[in-house]
Amino acid sequence: MSENGTADDRHKARMQRKKEVVDSKIAEATTEKGLILINTGNGKGKSSSGFGMVARALGHGMRVGIVQFIKGSYQTGEEAFFRRFPDEVSYHVMGEGFTWETQDKERDIAAASAAWEKAAEMLRDPAVDLILLDELNIALKYKYLDLARVMQDLQARPAMQHVVITGRGAPAELVEIADTVTDMGVVKHAFEAGIKAQKGIEL
Repeated sequence: MSENGTADDRHKARMQRKKEVVDSKIAEATTEKGLILINTGNGKGKSSSGFGMVARALGHGMRVGIVQFIKGSYQTGEEAFFRRFPDEVSYHVMGEGFTWETQDKERDIAAASAAWEKAAEMLRDPAVDLILLDELNIALKYKYLDLARVMQDLQARPAMQHVVITGRGAPAELVEIADTVTDMGVVKHAFEAGIKAQKGIEL
């Protein structure tokens, strides 16, 4: 047998073993439930991933709710796009901008509280299939919201409702009750080289 043929055979055997492992895990995964997913960490892409899941949910005919807790001082491409689907997407920008822009803690607390009331309303609605709570972790990090209340509302939601939570510094208690947690690390970012936020990339 040629050396190339031997390498091909080894590759085929390795992939066959991998397929058996993956197929076995798929067969064992029989539970269906609403998930809590957290995107945290200092790297770029937390909100982008959340909005990607919104697009995926819409592709499956699901109804979606979005509450943005911090990014409220400018319009993003996500907002401009998803507002085109008012029957499928309930979109709420509740923040007044990043904390270093407002510089008013009481105002930030009031904005976060109003945002959570809107989120809690959707968390009680079984007709909403997926909820994106964008930058909720930031509001919790700065203690603009009561973590115990947030966790109680999350855990009391309809059984099949999915919730995606984004933002740096996810609290350990929230990580504990989540089903999937992704910590996005930063390797390199254009902003550090003096490149401003670009439409379609950051905005």
